This record gives sequence, structure tokens and C-alpha cells, in this order.
Amino acid sequence: MSPGLMKMWISLGAIALMFIAVFTIMFSRAKLKGFLRFIFSGFAYLCVIIAGILMILVVFSGPVSE
Repeated sequence: MSPGLMKMWISLGAIALMFIAVFTIMFSRAKLKGFLRFIFSGFAYLCVIIAGILMILVVFSGPVSE
């Protein structure tokens, strides 16, 4: 697999993590209460942090020379 294609898949994974985080935080704020709400919110924020780190790595790794 070429480096450019690998960077594309990593970026798509980060975008998927952001979507998961959005839907998880919406669900936890609308339907849950108590400790379970805290767990779901923590998972959502963890997804956002991981997605952000992945995006930063992809952007700052520079262009791919083929």
C-alpha cells in the first residue's frame, strides 16, 4: 500500500471517529443520566482527542512523493 493511500485511510478513520463522537455525545446528553452519561461522554471526548491527534499527524507529515 502506498504512503498516500495509507494517509487517506488514516484520515478517513479519524473522520469516522469524529462522527462516532458526535452521535455518542448527542445520545448521552439526550437519553442518559448519571454515571452512564459520564462514561459515554468520556468515550466521545476520547474519540475526539484521538481523531485530532491522527489529523495532526497526517497534516504535519507533509506531502507524499511518489
